[in-house]
Amino acid sequence: MGESSIAWVDGAVVTIDQRALPHEVRELRIETVDEVIEAIRTLAVRGAPAIGVTGAFGVVLAARTYGGDLEKVRVEAERIAAARPTAVNLAWGVRRVLAKAQEGPQAVLDEALAMLDEDGRVNRAAATHAADLVQRLCPDRPLRLLTHCNTGRLATTAFGTALGAIRVLSARGAVADVLVDETRPLLQGARLTAWELAEAGIPHRLTIDSAAAWAMATGQVDCVLVGADRITADGSVANKIGTYGLAVAAGRHGIPFIVVAPESTRDPGTATGAEIVVEERNAGEVTHVGGVATAPGGTEVFNPAFDVTPPDLVTAVVTENGVVGEVNSQTTLSVAEAENETGEPSSWASGTRIAALARELYARGWMPGTAGNISERTGDSAVITGSGLSKGELAASDMVTVRIADSQQVSGTRRPSAETAIHTAVYRSTDAAAVVHVHSPHATAQSVGARKALRFTGYELIKGLGATETVDIPVFENHADVPRIGADIERHLAAHPDAPPVLFIAGHGITAWGASLAQARDRAECLEAMCELATRTGRREI
Repeated sequence: MGESSIAWVDGAVVTIDQRALPHEVRELRIETVDEVIEAIRTLAVRGAPAIGVTGAFGVVLAARTYGGDLEKVRVEAERIAAARPTAVNLAWGVRRVLAKAQEGPQAVLDEALAMLDEDGRVNRAAATHAADLVQRLCPDRPLRLLTHCNTGRLATTAFGTALGAIRVLSARGAVADVLVDETRPLLQGARLTAWELAEAGIPHRLTIDSAAAWAMATGQVDCVLVGADRITADGSVANKIGTYGLAVAAGRHGIPFIVVAPESTRDPGTATGAEIVVEERNAGEVTHVGGVATAPGGTEVFNPAFDVTPPDLVTAVVTENGVVGEVNSQTTLSVAEAENETGEPSSWASGTRIAALARELYARGWMPGTAGNISERTGDSAVITGSGLSKGELAASDMVTVRIADSQQVSGTRRPSAETAIHTAVYRSTDAAAVVHVHSPHATAQSVGARKALRFTGYELIKGLGATETVDIPVFENHADVPRIGADIERHLAAHPDAPPVLFIAGHGITAWGASLAQARDRAECLEAMCELATRTGRREI
């Protein structure tokens, strides 16, 4: 069948029987309305766009069977539309072709074929728009993506929606890895998405649904991409069960959560997610795996096929027309305003702030390559940039949390920056909330060959460091043993509680701190500006 997963061949719908995958690629030929309904209910055909087109062809079969008896065609159409009530595409597809029934069976068929032809173009357009958005939100880095259920060509008629976006990103060389939720209880991720990704040659790993949040917490996910079965007027998203939990976890960790779907999945006639009828499926899907009982006989079961994600957890809905409305920054950058129960900044809010500042300072040439590091205090710990990473590509997931007391790592999959001991020494010795260490060019040059301190006199910028006319900035030896530098700094700050909130490390840049990341950055800027003036005027006092 090539790229397409659905075709109309000699008076029948021909598709891939998804129940047989991944072990067998089996063709399914559907010739009656009852067979259409059975295929949809048993998930031989599944995915909102795919069942919309299949439902449309079901009406074609009814029209060819009953000819001019429009009432019988309508009755059959209603039966088809009721096969899966949550997915709006099914009813949409049925209504669209039914409107042609009074023109005869050929008109119904022509409309269904038009829908089939449109779907592939629509999917490619939506997928491309979504890929563009992902790269705007997560720029210049190999992406670690997470997806749920199956949204590829099997769920549509060709190419796919959310999985289509992953295909576009992969073609651009932008995908490092895709985490695939197995998608209990029917394992659409394990059986179908993993099969499609392998077919496309896209690197991926399969994981259990309940591991997704931990993958986010340990820095293995940059963006979540999912499809939808219905999107209400307020932006609520009905999708395969487990989607809501992913959105909650993504919101907690400041990770973009993007929904990719055709315009036909949007349902402006349903005001809110609370009005969506959520289909519940049979207990055997939960109590049995591969036909083997995994629960005691008679166990009661809760088996909703879908859940509904509220709009405040959705970063963006993307269709063939582009992003619907505006990107919801509350699920991404604005998570930096989040706080934990103690009132301290959360580690992921800190990570988002730090990553944004690192990218800014990288662009200015102050954190070239992997040089430099930034941290923020979170109670008794500090969140700091990981080691060996380009500061122009950092995301919140690249941060590490360390204990201030002993600099030991407590979370994160990266290694802490080499200068962690410098940051924790400052935190132990002051009430600083943030520390910035940069390799700004003039300050670094001024520190080379300097002795214990550099004195700056007469610069208005001195006021930015809390002094008036003269300030002495200490210069610390750049030991290969970084903890030794930290110990030197801690001793100095203990002996000089009124010391300025900046320092030099000889030939190794400057460190500044303050009550916020912005203040620490501002103080580093003041020192760099004074060093530039000293360089240009030849004034340097040791």
